[in-house]
Amino acid sequence: MLTFLWKFIVFYVFYTSGFLSNYVTFEDEANIPAIAKYFNTKGRYEEVNPYLREDILAVNRSILQPPLDECQQIHLTAIIRHGTRYPTTKNIKEMQQLYNMILHNASGEQSWLHELQTQWRMWYTEDMDGRLVQKGVDELKHLAVRLSKLFPSLISEEKLRGGFIKFITSSKHRCVNSTLSFKAGLTELWHIKDMEFDHAVNDALMRFFDKCTRFLEEVDNNPSAVTEVEKFKQGPEMRRVQQKIADILNVPYSSITYDVAEAAFYLCAYEFAIRSVKSPWCELFDEDDAKVIEYASDLREFWKRGYGHDINSKASCILFHDVFSRMDKTATQNKLGQQVTEAVTVQVGHADTLLPLLTLLGFFKDSEPLTSTNYAAQAHRSFRTTHMLPYAANLVLVLSDCGGGDLRLQPLLNEKPVTFPGLTNRSSMPLYRDVLEHYSDLLKGCDFETECQLFKQPAEV
Repeated sequence: MLTFLWKFIVFYVFYTSGFLSNYVTFEDEANIPAIAKYFNTKGRYEEVNPYLREDILAVNRSILQPPLDECQQIHLTAIIRHGTRYPTTKNIKEMQQLYNMILHNASGEQSWLHELQTQWRMWYTEDMDGRLVQKGVDELKHLAVRLSKLFPSLISEEKLRGGFIKFITSSKHRCVNSTLSFKAGLTELWHIKDMEFDHAVNDALMRFFDKCTRFLEEVDNNPSAVTEVEKFKQGPEMRRVQQKIADILNVPYSSITYDVAEAAFYLCAYEFAIRSVKSPWCELFDEDDAKVIEYASDLREFWKRGYGHDINSKASCILFHDVFSRMDKTATQNKLGQQVTEAVTVQVGHADTLLPLLTLLGFFKDSEPLTSTNYAAQAHRSFRTTHMLPYAANLVLVLSDCGGGDLRLQPLLNEKPVTFPGLTNRSSMPLYRDVLEHYSDLLKGCDFETECQLFKQPAEV
């Protein structure tokens, strides 16, 4: 209990300090690991939007040009992944085992290996367990400021003070603290000190994957659901990476399992994401190695959260309906000339919250599924979590009134325009009624309780 209180006090000091730092400004390319563009869900937001390295508050408002001058934004929903976090306890244990191997078993003349053995220290401790780091605090503060610059008529001091901006979060500490950070970004921007703003914890929406019995039984707790992942881990591409690491360290091939190789890759990724350091751990990999490990991670996400199994995306039905019911309510209020009661909804969750919803909506679907045997053929795949789900990843949906009863909906992913897959009109801002028609089957069906119920086995005769 005392440990938890200490951590909360430390976070509270960061949160209330009023410090809105520019974490990366005019970053030297030489300090960025060459493999940073393959860090999958452990990647920085700046690798998805490199212009932020020069100005962390930069926005490009030209992407929002509506098709008609008279369009007025009336509602925004933002579904956001938490910011950069510490590794989980499981990852930290694996990192510690690797570090012990480096200290006691590895040998070689490389300067970076000498640095790992004599200067680098294992500073990650198990009680860190996925908690938000200061970089994650800043990411959500900065994102709040950028979105307020992109959508000043919606994310405004007046709307916040008036109670028209709502906040919903997963119960996980990294999500709650990310929500606090997003709010702090706004209150610091507008120097608000006389009011506080509530948030609602709602795991039914933001951690639906924990509540979906069929998903838990058929996929999450079912090893046979990820056989393609395990086959790839044992396959020739991954074996080559593991043997190469063993050769570099002069240790037996049996010492470098997939988990050990992944731990080294994660150490490179976390040192860069958390501390902006190009760590000597990165020297274990070249870009070809990184692509293999990235694919192994993408395979896992594909089969556990993406297109691999239908229930993966159907588990997000509850969030899907929540988003569209809110926009329908906004559309009705707008049509009747009433005040829109919820101009902005900010919902903070996990990569595991966003990916099933993106899958349900049809984003990033390749013509062929990801398997253990088509690594080379998938070199240019759409389904790449490095691009989709960095820390602080976000899906933003903006509803606008364009006059004459025409509402239009613009989707943005990580502050970039995207188009709804399969929509006949490929506009980045289609008519809202066309979007509703496109997803009509899901809107009529896609019932969470029905989809997540385990099918009863027929009675034995």
